[in-house]
Amino acid sequence: MTSITGLTLKKTQITRRQMLHSSLIAAGATAISTTSNSAYGGQPQVKLQQGDVILFQGDSITDARRARKSEGQANNSLGLGYGYPLLIASNLLETHPKLALKVYNRGISGNKVPDLQKRWQKDCLDLKPAVLSILIGVNDMWHKMNGKYDGTVKDYQTGFTALLKETKTALPDTTIVICEPFALRCGAIKASWFPEFDERRAVAKEVAQTAGMLWVPFQTMFDEAIAAGTKPEYWAGDGVHPTLAGHALMGQTWREVVGI
Repeated sequence: MTSITGLTLKKTQITRRQMLHSSLIAAGATAISTTSNSAYGGQPQVKLQQGDVILFQGDSITDARRARKSEGQANNSLGLGYGYPLLIASNLLETHPKLALKVYNRGISGNKVPDLQKRWQKDCLDLKPAVLSILIGVNDMWHKMNGKYDGTVKDYQTGFTALLKETKTALPDTTIVICEPFALRCGAIKASWFPEFDERRAVAKEVAQTAGMLWVPFQTMFDEAIAAGTKPEYWAGDGVHPTLAGHALMGQTWREVVGI
């Protein structure tokens, strides 16, 4: 038995994944703990209620190697993955201990808008989230560049619009948060991605604003961080998948915009 700050704990073997989760929580706690001085938000947009469900949806950026076998368990650190959903969840649960919030991550690596549509009932609507966060779009471009998908910017717009319309019809009281797809100019991101990727980002913003949904400007956030003197690789090594610092910054900005 080992005593740590007055608590008696059993010695257990710490797996690499558990160590990574602990590091993320520690590194992100300070970064996302304060939302009063928001650069992107302002007044709180959402008032959380007892037992509210908060759901994160998207592709590998959101998935962050979450454990599928734990996805049905709310607030499970392995089920939340190692990225920004874990950091946001850990801070929300600490901030609102009496609300019994339930946070889930249903992001799936490689997903495009059409993939979300196929699993939306089970992985979104059935969960009845009070707050739904969606980050989708980079694979719609990445897979096209790899010759594995031929969806156009118009297809992205049409599919995303239809998905959000379906969601609002089924869940009229849900606060929907649309996160800006981003690509930093390093790693796998080449000049050939542009200007089409920027067109897709513009479409995502247009869709969100037309539907009256909250908009989290991740690309703007990273662009500003890079302009302040850091290299793109510091935030996302391959230009798409965030580093620890990138996920922490995403968590901070998300909370500032949503106001919780």
